[in-house]
Amino acid sequence: MGLTSNNTLALAVLAAVVLFAGTVWLWPKLARRSWRAVGGRVGLLLATQLVLFVSVGLAANQAFGFYASWADLFGRETSQGVVVDHTTGAPSGGPLQVIETGRVRGATGLRPSSGGQIEKVDIVGRTTNIATRAYVYLPPEYFQPRYRTRTFPAAVVLTGYPGTAQALVSKLHYPRTALDLAQDGRMQPMILVMLRPTVAPPRDTECVDIPGGPQTESFFAKDLPDAVLAHYRVGRKPGSWGIIGDSTGGYCALKLALHHPGVYAAGAGLSAYYDAPKDPTTGDLFHGDKGLRDRANLWWYLKHMPASDTSLLVTSSKVGEPNYKDTLKFIERVKDTGLTRISSVILESGGHNFNTWRREIPPTLQWISGRLAGH
Repeated sequence: MGLTSNNTLALAVLAAVVLFAGTVWLWPKLARRSWRAVGGRVGLLLATQLVLFVSVGLAANQAFGFYASWADLFGRETSQGVVVDHTTGAPSGGPLQVIETGRVRGATGLRPSSGGQIEKVDIVGRTTNIATRAYVYLPPEYFQPRYRTRTFPAAVVLTGYPGTAQALVSKLHYPRTALDLAQDGRMQPMILVMLRPTVAPPRDTECVDIPGGPQTESFFAKDLPDAVLAHYRVGRKPGSWGIIGDSTGGYCALKLALHHPGVYAAGAGLSAYYDAPKDPTTGDLFHGDKGLRDRANLWWYLKHMPASDTSLLVTSSKVGEPNYKDTLKFIERVKDTGLTRISSVILESGGHNFNTWRREIPPTLQWISGRLAGH
């Protein structure tokens, strides 16, 4: 009965129906003015509303992938992951270990050479000691003999906060979209490395190197690319890597592309914001260090730091997205640098949700594909 289980949702809905029916059935008997009758009415109404609230919450979590488990929901997921190699005969001790392989949902053909492959992996940063779970999409060409010596461009794909990496596969359909676009000739075959930016749960680290805490920016700028390069045929030259994210992941993508243009030649922020927040989920990210705080502020960075030789994409909606005005200002601020390149996807309407991002992902993948090279 996991948090995302259909059985859990069905049980909650059934309980709501039973409580509603019970309330209607028992209401005449509880219509008296005694304290027991009043207490019974209050109890039934509260219980019915509570179960309805739980049912709606479970359904929303399944649709948007906010939390992966009960422990994740209640903030009890605090320990870092441990790499366990389940592949017979595979080398151990590497920074990336494959623990499961699967097909791309809806792909034609059973073999990876025709439909691609998704690998669930555990990654441990060699310099930061950050451990996290990720999913890697390998296009069909990766397994075809004529491409056996080719290296492929790669894009890191990040969720929002708290997010689940699985949602990038099952809800936002990144692998299936990339497969369809490549088969239609609208983008080149690419490797996607999909994970959440919350690599030290339950804390929202905003992809910051926290003094005395998780070195999250260093993980994404060095450890993650190094781990993927050690295991897959990914291009090593500048221009081979890009990064995409939504919401918190979008802020991270833009920041990493600006801070590390030698690693990420392109960064796309879907519904991104442009400065790290300070709230109960983040805590004190900078410990009073004004230099670190300014560096994490993209407005300040674009104005005061040398322009980055990278390409950025931002998305928003005229109606429904709270970042619309800031996004227009951000575009102008980037244009003023004279070196950093900026593109945008602006929808007429669309909220801060999976449905909007599914509309933005195909053009985003096409855009980033056109700015990366495998060789």
